[in-house]
Amino acid sequence: MKLFLVPTPIGNLEDITLRALRVLKECDHILAEDTRETRKLLAHYSIDKPVSSYHQNNEHAILDGVIEKIRGVSSVALVTDAGTPAISDPGFLLVRECIKHDIDVECLPGATAFVPALVVSGLPCEQFEYIGFLPHKKGRETRFKAIAASELTTVMYESPHRLMKTLEQLVQFCGAERTISVSREISKKFEQTVRGTTVEVLEHFKQHEPRGEFVVVVSGQ
Repeated sequence: MKLFLVPTPIGNLEDITLRALRVLKECDHILAEDTRETRKLLAHYSIDKPVSSYHQNNEHAILDGVIEKIRGVSSVALVTDAGTPAISDPGFLLVRECIKHDIDVECLPGATAFVPALVVSGLPCEQFEYIGFLPHKKGRETRFKAIAASELTTVMYESPHRLMKTLEQLVQFCGAERTISVSREISKKFEQTVRGTTVEVLEHFKQHEPRGEFVVVVSGQ
């Protein structure tokens, strides 16, 4: 019995490893954040496997049942809509529970949006802090103060409808001259990276409506 964490493409369907395809073909069952999206991927690669739903809204309720399912078969694969499971996506609870029940867990290497965005930012990346998505309300100001004071490069995810607010708060807390890089639609047709000071990048997106999923990289103090 084994749980495989299988990274899936974050945009370009070619960004999946041969090993990931083999695991998806050979596993007994696939747990998916969104079964519709996963079935599209499986159909593209002619993979026919049973798929069931596992996402942030049901993971607590079905956790025990999922453990029993894994214990009853040879292997189960966990995938999310895009990227590596448990990185700002469901997966952590299941991994922890598998470890408690002596179920082998194996995470395949593969797509994760923040890595290419960090590398192409041109900012120091030998050490960095990844913080996922910012809090919407409680703890948000505290997080920005920590980013402003940090000597490390900070990497975060942001949605298009919150990007402007985040950029404005970066200007407010980090100052107008802090260097940042904003990448969107990593690996997709309209992939783009905008680099500059907080004010310059904010002005860019005032003139160009934010669309797609974003990775924001902030230089250290």
